[in-house]
Amino acid sequence: MELWRELLIAFCLVLVLEGIIPFLYPQRWRSLVQQLASVDDRTLRITGLVCMLAGTGLLYLVH
Repeated sequence: MELWRELLIAFCLVLVLEGIIPFLYPQRWRSLVQQLASVDDRTLRITGLVCMLAGTGLLYLVH
């Protein structure tokens, strides 16, 4: 049960962090989203993989 609580806390923090940029800089965020729409799938997949690996590595170091 403790794992689900921690996952929920982590998800809530992700939502807060993801909401900061659109809240503070809506025009820049919109521009960034438009630029991302033109990036090919392979580049997005590689970027996502790098982010996941970096997050996993940081969690390992912190824990």
